[in-house]
Amino acid sequence: MKPAFLYFDLGNVLLSFSHEQMCRQMAEVAGVSPEAVRETLFTAPPDGRRSIQWRFERGDLNALAVYEHFCEALGVRPDREQLSAAGCNIFEAIPESLAIIERLAAAGARLGIMSNTNPIDWGFISSGEFPFINRCFEHYVLSYEVRAMKPERTIYEHAVRLTGFPPAEVFFTDDREENVAGAIDAGLDAVLFTTPAELKRELVQRGFSDALRP
Repeated sequence: MKPAFLYFDLGNVLLSFSHEQMCRQMAEVAGVSPEAVRETLFTAPPDGRRSIQWRFERGDLNALAVYEHFCEALGVRPDREQLSAAGCNIFEAIPESLAIIERLAAAGARLGIMSNTNPIDWGFISSGEFPFINRCFEHYVLSYEVRAMKPERTIYEHAVRLTGFPPAEVFFTDDREENVAGAIDAGLDAVLFTTPAELKRELVQRGFSDALRP
């Protein structure tokens, strides 16, 4: 069956990114080590809570709260705008994926993004740095807005409701197996993203051969 709506994960599907680069750039602004930045943002505390970065992406913390935690944990107070800019300027488009999206959009396919992300990263991504993001997609399902992280069932159910179609008519691809499993459990037609070429094959099998023909 040809899907009525296609959702794509963002990181490592449409855009590559580097948390190592993020930590290096933020460390340079703050005058601390990259290891200290990574520990502060990505390591879960011993009290059983999730990491600061996870809670930020889920919408449990806002940008100011993350900044204040960063400053308190590391004993520094860098310029907030410079720190944010250093943390989000880590993305590059994946050309082969971009070509797939452009062809699908030109053929009239209905497309959306479903991503675990935060308002700082999304602000950078959607500000015009990657024009296809604003041009090609109809719906943007973002974890910090939905207040649910893949593979939580809530985010998939929200994404399906936006389309107006049954889950079985909604396609999704993600580079993380647990996120694909969560989508399948919610009734979506989901596949693991490995390469753009493999994604193209999956879409051709689902009836998009005309749109993706060279």
